[in-house]
Amino acid sequence: QVHLVEDGGRLVQAGESLRLSCATSGRTNSGYGWAWFRQGLGKEREFVAVISRSGSVTRYEDSVEGRFTISRVDAENTIYLQMNSLNPEDTAVYYCNAAPFFSTYLSDYGKLIPWGQGTPVTVSS
Repeated sequence: QVHLVEDGGRLVQAGESLRLSCATSGRTNSGYGWAWFRQGLGKEREFVAVISRSGSVTRYEDSVEGRFTISRVDAENTIYLQMNSLNPEDTAVYYCNAAPFFSTYLSDYGKLIPWGQGTPVTVSS
């Protein structure tokens, strides 16, 4: 059974940084595009960042552009999200998932691998 484990979320102050990780067990990360999504309380799950299969192409949601960086280490089967200059609007549960192609659409994810539990990030002002 393949599953995802997101980790690294916690309570931080505005302006601080966090690095989230997403580890895959039972499956290699290579050959897939990987993305991070987030879901705030009472909100829809939304796209945050995506990285291509090669790792050479990334794309970000406008509000995190320049503050967040997605990366992948296929040898570790791990995806990372470095988050800098956090603000209260970044408060959410963060999830990662894979798609067979480069996509920012939520509907393209969760089909290869079930969604994990996510990791909660809380940013206080």
